[in-house]
Amino acid sequence: MTQIAKPVAAKFMPEIRKAQAAYIVDGLPSTLTFNAFIAFSAALLTTIGYGLVLPIVAWLAVLMGTLIMRDVARRRLLRFHWMETQPVYALRVLVGGAFLSGLVWAALPYCIPDFRITSTGGLVFLAMIGISAGAILRGIGHSAVSLAFALPLQLSLLVCLIFNVDGIFSSLMIIDVLALMLVMVRSSQSAESVFISNVLSKLEATALAQSLGMANEEILQQNARLETLANRDTTTGLANRAYFNGRLLGDIAQASVGGIEVALLIVDLDRFKSINDTLGHSAGDAVLREVGRRLVDVVEDEGLIARLGGDEFAVLVSGPDARERAAACAARFAESSAVPIAYSGAQSVVGVSMGLAAYPAHAQSAEELLACADMAVYDAKARGRRQLREFDPVLKEQADRLRLIEQDLEHAIVSGQIEVWFQPQVLLESGEISGFEALVRWYHPHIGFISPPEIISAAQSMHLAEKLTGYITAGVCRMLNRLPGLDLPDATVALNVSPREFALYSVADMLELITSQHGINPSRLEIEITEEAILDTEGAGEQLKRLENAGYKLAVDDFGMGHSSLAYLISLKIDRLKIDRSFAKDVAASRGNQKLIAALVGLGRALSLDIVIEGVETEDDAAVLATLGCRIAQGYHFARPMPPEALVAWILARRPENEPEPEKKRKRKVFA
Repeated sequence: MTQIAKPVAAKFMPEIRKAQAAYIVDGLPSTLTFNAFIAFSAALLTTIGYGLVLPIVAWLAVLMGTLIMRDVARRRLLRFHWMETQPVYALRVLVGGAFLSGLVWAALPYCIPDFRITSTGGLVFLAMIGISAGAILRGIGHSAVSLAFALPLQLSLLVCLIFNVDGIFSSLMIIDVLALMLVMVRSSQSAESVFISNVLSKLEATALAQSLGMANEEILQQNARLETLANRDTTTGLANRAYFNGRLLGDIAQASVGGIEVALLIVDLDRFKSINDTLGHSAGDAVLREVGRRLVDVVEDEGLIARLGGDEFAVLVSGPDARERAAACAARFAESSAVPIAYSGAQSVVGVSMGLAAYPAHAQSAEELLACADMAVYDAKARGRRQLREFDPVLKEQADRLRLIEQDLEHAIVSGQIEVWFQPQVLLESGEISGFEALVRWYHPHIGFISPPEIISAAQSMHLAEKLTGYITAGVCRMLNRLPGLDLPDATVALNVSPREFALYSVADMLELITSQHGINPSRLEIEITEEAILDTEGAGEQLKRLENAGYKLAVDDFGMGHSSLAYLISLKIDRLKIDRSFAKDVAASRGNQKLIAALVGLGRALSLDIVIEGVETEDDAAVLATLGCRIAQGYHFARPMPPEALVAWILARRPENEPEPEKKRKRKVFA
């Protein structure tokens, strides 16, 4: 190995040997052709100078045989790809062929009769020197090949010169041949070093390029994996919310330019939480995967399917008739959802509620389209679940209304926009006022009158339930403090409390704080609850007991519409039952309602409970209810809900000294 080749890393040596063998084999045809041409030239010169002699003919024949043999060897190396598979062996074959040719050339001077460089032999001498130099130049890839050919020639010439010393000329020629041999050896080794350096640089560059290519490929693979993680839901393999949002924005942008339609179908699983809660998240994941698979089966290439999170999926369809195609997908998926899903050893049908919205028919942006589809899903759930609902502009109006209510509720409480009104309760027998029911009223400056259920729902959604009920309670307490001055010291005021409020905060603590601040006797404050609160022994039972022990009166509102337990009515010592207004409506003409009310009145008497009938609107209904044994009633027939000052005026107007005689006679007739 040359000086430069020695430090080459072992891993590159096989590749260097391949390059050397390939270079020598590639140049061998021209080398052999050149060799044959020079051989014929040397034979011709000899024949001209010495005549046709048999040794020269034999020499030429042997030389041509070696050249043919070397060409055959070259062909076999190429045929069996030994330069790539066995480069060291290939180089040995090439060196052996060169050495054999060099030996034949070395024999040329001895085949010429009386060889002298001062005669015709000088031309042969020059030809041999030239071909040896040419071998050095052609063999730069591997010095052993060039030296194996050149050195025998030069040694042969050197021997001839030594044995034919003829004066100073021969001596100089010996010196020149020795110098030439030394230069050729050094040049051959130097050329091989340069060749190896070039090959090594190429190999190192190739290795670096391969390494960079592998690194780049690894980076691309990592990026692909990261892109998959970034764009795919790990549970279902569907597109995730981030990718969906990007596609939605892009499709809307294209639709706005191209005038095409974009449809969005939202799919929500009904009561999915119960699966996770009862069977665990592994069962829930199995359900999600199956739902995703079924969506893929029914949607196919119609659009993008994504899991938005939790149990919510989305199908995005763009192009002509997008809304109809999305609706068709929903219909197929609804049919597919009728097949039970197996999970954790059980199987059941998982219901789906779906909402559909389209751009530009329903929305003008991606955010609006998503909101519209969500509203359609909520509408489907509100209408009984397991159905598809298409977005209706009324839903947006309702959503905007709710948003305004929730947005302005706290300010309305603080600023006093929300008012506490009161509806009187009267004794059917005498017409006297027995109490009042507190009712909340709010007239919004932009959307008008807001119903009490909307106010209560918004308060609970915005975590303002305690603040609202406390505000109403303070208004009730102020009215209670005014009633003694209106000759109604024993009248009570009923306050409605939603069943959910008992789970949101301590109703008992709030009532105790506010009534104590206003100096109100708890017995004058009646807490109206619905039947659900009675049955919720965990959420409301303990607080109701506290209210009872504190002296507050307890009333069950809308009695007869729920599932009250008589045992709870007795154990809580309920003071009053309020019969729902639906039983009082047109009771004078309904024998069925009369029988129901008579039964409820009998139940109240058996349990020592006051009965209050709501929704009395006509004189005939009031008279019939009185005959059925109802003692207390409220409704538009007696008075509508009124704000405090109007109520005070109404109470004052009912005093006997202010009441006209015809009115007194009418009341006596009605309540007789």
